[in-house]
Amino acid sequence: MIAYDKNLLKNGFLVNEAENLQKANFITKEQLDNVSKELPALRSQDNILVRIGFFLLGVFLYSSICGAVSLLGISASSDRFFIGLVYFFAIIGFIGTEILAQQKYYGYGLDDAFVLGAQLTLAIAVAMSFTTNILRINNVDVLSSMITVTVVSFLMYLRYLHLSSALIFCLASTTTLGFVFFNYIELGSVILPFVLMLYAIGLYFSSKVLLKNLAEPFYYNGFLLMKNFSLILFYLSGNYMVVREFSAFLSGTYYELSPDVPFSLFFWSFTFVVPVLYLFFGLRNKDRILLWLGFLAFCFSIFTFRTYHHVLPTEVALTFGGLLLFGFTYFAIRKTRDNEKGITFKPDRIDNTNSLLNAEALIIASTFNLRPEIKAEESPMEFGGGDFSGGGSGGSF
Repeated sequence: MIAYDKNLLKNGFLVNEAENLQKANFITKEQLDNVSKELPALRSQDNILVRIGFFLLGVFLYSSICGAVSLLGISASSDRFFIGLVYFFAIIGFIGTEILAQQKYYGYGLDDAFVLGAQLTLAIAVAMSFTTNILRINNVDVLSSMITVTVVSFLMYLRYLHLSSALIFCLASTTTLGFVFFNYIELGSVILPFVLMLYAIGLYFSSKVLLKNLAEPFYYNGFLLMKNFSLILFYLSGNYMVVREFSAFLSGTYYELSPDVPFSLFFWSFTFVVPVLYLFFGLRNKDRILLWLGFLAFCFSIFTFRTYHHVLPTEVALTFGGLLLFGFTYFAIRKTRDNEKGITFKPDRIDNTNSLLNAEALIIASTFNLRPEIKAEESPMEFGGGDFSGGGSGGSF
């Protein structure tokens, strides 16, 4: 199923691990160079700016090929010909992706342009195939397009290990499920949050089982992305503000103030209980991603509460929240600064994240106006202990 040579993929993973070990000072730069020479890998690009540049170059190349092909049939004006031309654009994208895979390009930017372009043009072609008027889009067109994107993005990830395709699969599958329940099922808008919660739970445990039983490391990043996406989706599906505002938007009853939703007490409880659970299990399982998600979810919960209940003025609430955050951070650092294992404030040797410690030093220096001690330059003239009066004399006459 994978289009790339598995040996080259394994070598790429090994080289990345060697780079992490070298950053943590477990191996030397010479050893890393030897590993890179002995293990040939696929052409990839880790620099995000360079990868964006190659992506723009790939978009220009893809659009140029499609433009040259469209010039051949510029005289035809039928809708069917135009739809077939868009299908042909999608085929060009798939062929270009396959050619780049055979040329050993992986995560380089060029392949990103063809992978995303093929999915986009295929979704447009499918939507146009089900419509009677190209200028008017109905529910069938949208649903067919989303189902196509869901299936194709998952297959593209399985074959080309394209991480963006895994994210597109998560978004497209969630959108498809919500669209079906809202438009085709009676009372679907009422039960939609609970359906999305169940879908998030199913996606979480499915990805967790796949990660546990994964024999090869090729699909690890994609399944990990699905797992974290399910955690975000689960929280947002029950967040009070998201449910209330999104329901009002979809039902067309949004004016100056959105109406309250049924089961509001449940959604308010959900909004604050879930972030606490994320923090608890993140600390218990030493899961850094879950811990960050818990912090972000808790901050969003406070923002949700402040949106509908103004207990304190904004400036007082910000001051009080800042004091609480400062106190919690101070005592957490004092508690974990000397821990050698588990939860600790010490920098991670693998990730080399010294930014917190550097930021702490900069804040202290700027607060107390500290300056580095400057040592006065010594005079090039050396004075001895002479026996007569003058510079450097010893006092005897």
